Amino acid sequence: MRFGFIGSYGTPKQQVRLARACEDSGWDGFFTWDGISLDAGEFDAGPTWDPFALLGAVAAATERITLGAMIFAVPRRRPWELAQQALTVDHLSGGRLVLPVGMGVPIDHAFTSVPEQPEALRDRARLLDETLAWLERSWSTEKFSYEGTAVQTGPFQFPQAPVRGRIPVWPVAVWDAKNPPRRSLARALRWDGIVPQVRGDSPEDAEPSPGDIADLNRWIAENRVDATGFEVVFQGRLDADPAVAAEQARAAEEAGATWWMESRWDPATVTAESLLERALQGPPGR
Repeated sequence: MRFGFIGSYGTPKQQVRLARACEDSGWDGFFTWDGISLDAGEFDAGPTWDPFALLGAVAAATERITLGAMIFAVPRRRPWELAQQALTVDHLSGGRLVLPVGMGVPIDHAFTSVPEQPEALRDRARLLDETLAWLERSWSTEKFSYEGTAVQTGPFQFPQAPVRGRIPVWPVAVWDAKNPPRRSLARALRWDGIVPQVRGDSPEDAEPSPGDIADLNRWIAENRVDATGFEVVFQGRLDADPAVAAEQARAAEEAGATWWMESRWDPATVTAESLLERALQGPPGR
């Protein structure tokens, strides 16, 4: 299992410093986050920065770690702009970019404050699927047109492919063992990994347990022809006690998680300085 760290707070310079600390301290990935305007009355994550500009700076300042954002809100990006931004960071980083993707959180005012943005989840889901399909077509380097329900374009061509031929895509999917949401899960199975969430009112409430991850992996084994290399992302917080942290990581790995994502969002307790302090401690066993 690999260990990623989310830079949930801090200025761009602080986040670049945090990413360098993650690389130096044995983490396997650094992830920023993607937001426009979140209601401070419900969830105050502080200033929001452009994730691709930030990841470009991080790419230039690091050499090894995987880069991404938790989570890229794809439906509010035009496909050709997303393709260009992702391709640029992919090449700056030597092929280290991954794309955890979703429809955007319900309180993201980028969907409610701007006219003509899709608000209904069904519309955002359709736009997510078609944008991802467009993105994958762009990686072929061949000229193509696209005629979907939500996305229609004339001829496009990106003459340069991603460094590794494609950029891994990890969709968010809701997990409910009693009633698996098949459309959400089926989307993830078509790509390269899954960021599972359970139903909850906050980022912490939506984190699955190791038991949820184990149930999900059994479902994946039954519904995906070949799960080799398929990533399963576990979000949580490692304990300050190294022995307890090692046990947390062991439980997640035994459940089938391939990534531990260190996720600290509570504005009452988390600062840029506390994130740096935690990152410097490194993940268990490093």
